[in-house]
Amino acid sequence: MSFRIRAAVDDDLQHLYEMAKLTGGGFTNLPPDRRALTAKLERSHAAFARTDGPVQDELFVLILENIETKEVRGTCQIFTQVGQSYPFYSYRIGQLTQHSRELNRTFRADMLTLATDLEGASEVGGLFLHPGERAGGLGLLLARSRYLFIKMHRARFADRILAELRGVIDEAGGSPFWDGLAGRFFGMNFQDADQFNAINGHQFIADLMPKHPIYTAMLTETARAAIGLPHPSGRAAMRMLENEGFAFENYVDIFDGGPTMTARTDQVRSIADARDSNVVGIGGDDGKDALVATGNLADFRAAFGKVREIEGGVVLADDCAHALAIREADRVTHVARI
Repeated sequence: MSFRIRAAVDDDLQHLYEMAKLTGGGFTNLPPDRRALTAKLERSHAAFARTDGPVQDELFVLILENIETKEVRGTCQIFTQVGQSYPFYSYRIGQLTQHSRELNRTFRADMLTLATDLEGASEVGGLFLHPGERAGGLGLLLARSRYLFIKMHRARFADRILAELRGVIDEAGGSPFWDGLAGRFFGMNFQDADQFNAINGHQFIADLMPKHPIYTAMLTETARAAIGLPHPSGRAAMRMLENEGFAFENYVDIFDGGPTMTARTDQVRSIADARDSNVVGIGGDDGKDALVATGNLADFRAAFGKVREIEGGVVLADDCAHALAIREADRVTHVARI
């Protein structure tokens, strides 16, 4: 077991920055900007340090670490309650039906309406896996570790959860959706707008975005075709979300038109199926493949490992116990690896 998930620390800044430069744009939660990444780490430290209280606008940053080399090879984020510091905008896809009796014709028009319906939800985002590690299920480890963290700290999260998937980006790094809609009102290209949003927040959207519904028929063909489609690199992430119980409910990102997936927090598969157990033994490899987590807040750790359930608790394989620094009588949260 060579990899584990842990809380991000200040020494991870350079690793995060190097990964951010590999994203290829359109990755708002991981901007290639040291100041913005430092601010994220500071927010994350504050969130890990708060031990109780109600749901607040917080951010937890997690890291995928190679246990043997100590290299950081991936990251993911959890936002506890979006839309508190800045409005959380989405486009909601709707339809307007009109009928003319004289012409005996019915016309149905798809429309995009600026909405803040998802304010107050928690969000899983910022998942990035180094291109050299995209094998062996490490993306799944990153993604599902967030749900175990939520399970173990349930009072810190909302009853609804969302995930925004990056939309279609062309070979030049631009967004057909942005160019066909918002770009006309902002006088800036997609890369500049996306970077500004990542560093400064959404308020400029409220200031300049048209408030009236937009008829999609008035957009360019390329912009219409991008609505609700994930970036090709995000299709696997979309399938993982669907496997967890997330669904596309006609909300799309205001920048690139990518789909926003939503679910009820307690119905997310990895949260609903996870179990808490005492470790009653360590050794052997005859258990079932599982995702295992332990530790509270900044001490949170997660990894894949073999788990054998017996009366009174679970037995962990040696490598899993080593990766997570677990001893007998420790408590773990575990869910089957799927």
